[in-house]
Amino acid sequence: MTTRNLTCVTTAGLSRAVRALAREHALDPAVRARLVLSAAEAAGAALRAGRETGLEWAYDPDEGLLTVVLRIPGDTGPVAADLPMAPDEVTEGEVVWRLQASPPSDAADEAPDEDALAAEELRAVVAAADALTSEHRRLNDELAETNSGVLALYVQLDERDKQLRTAHGQTLRELEDALRPPPIKADGLELAVHYEPAGTDAPTGGDLYDWFVLPDGTVHITIVDALGHGVTSTRSALNVTHAVRTLALEGHRLESIVARTDEILRPFDRSVMATVQLARIDPATGELWLANGSHPPALLLRRDGAVRYLEARGRGIGFPLPGSETPLTERLAPGDLLLLYTDGLTESRRDPVEGEKRLIEAAHKHLRSPIEEVPGAIAEDMHTVILHPDDTLALAVRLTGQ
Repeated sequence: MTTRNLTCVTTAGLSRAVRALAREHALDPAVRARLVLSAAEAAGAALRAGRETGLEWAYDPDEGLLTVVLRIPGDTGPVAADLPMAPDEVTEGEVVWRLQASPPSDAADEAPDEDALAAEELRAVVAAADALTSEHRRLNDELAETNSGVLALYVQLDERDKQLRTAHGQTLRELEDALRPPPIKADGLELAVHYEPAGTDAPTGGDLYDWFVLPDGTVHITIVDALGHGVTSTRSALNVTHAVRTLALEGHRLESIVARTDEILRPFDRSVMATVQLARIDPATGELWLANGSHPPALLLRRDGAVRYLEARGRGIGFPLPGSETPLTERLAPGDLLLLYTDGLTESRRDPVEGEKRLIEAAHKHLRSPIEEVPGAIAEDMHTVILHPDDTLALAVRLTGQ
């Protein structure tokens, strides 16, 4: 393996040298463009300060690997973290790239046409951008077609008058139930849910949940409360839960999902606003992770009666600076009860602080009830007096330890 090097004193000279070695080893024009830009950006501060920059490269024919090393004086500041081509190594004074490449060709003996090479690189970058744009357009079209098929009925129903919606209330409730996820089986966990719309004339609403088992065996739970009532808010809540499910199954970190969901939905619906609570539970260990986006805190009731609200910080979908902070972690023990809910449960008397106190009392009362009875029984106790009707969702989780 032969190592070659040279010294550069200008950005133009460095770019020419990098472009020449990339051409010599037949790198793809788009890759060549990224490498040239990255080297120029990494060494820019040093060259502008009049400091020499070393360029060294070597080709390993056994592995077909081209190693490019940029040596920068260490006192010219840190290398930018977001170079067009991410380096394989960055140390004080060195930036290293390793690329699959062809053996050196006779092109090294020919004087390169800088304008022609730059134009070739530009065409490659534009072609790649066009391909990404085309793929993005195709995915958007597919998403729009899917959403229109699922939500067409809701849009039509939302435009009809109150009398028609009341007459078809039961049908709408069945459709709402059909959109909810099926029960899941997770050894060691019991789960149950209760949903109550704000009124019989609008049996659908913005309170929605989703639950599923991830490939690693942990259970993911999403609670969404979209702004408004009726089918319009249902549509927003559905979009949020679908986006969250996709991101979770793709393996995104829990604390990043709320912000990423906002980024995905904003181009399609700038009016959507929703609070979000995300929970991950490992049934085998009882470990719990919570991420929040402006949603009411979860309530944890220990089997010995100790109780506290789990306050995870974050801002919801459509809010300024949406996203979650570091997830709150807790460990559940067998017999502990976790209650996730929407604000319709605690704000029916227009006093959320008083509502949270009553919720603790109701949870104590039903701590040892069968899990399928717990959410409904708690909601019934909380709604003896309703001064502020709102959609209500209550979801109970109990660790059995089995």
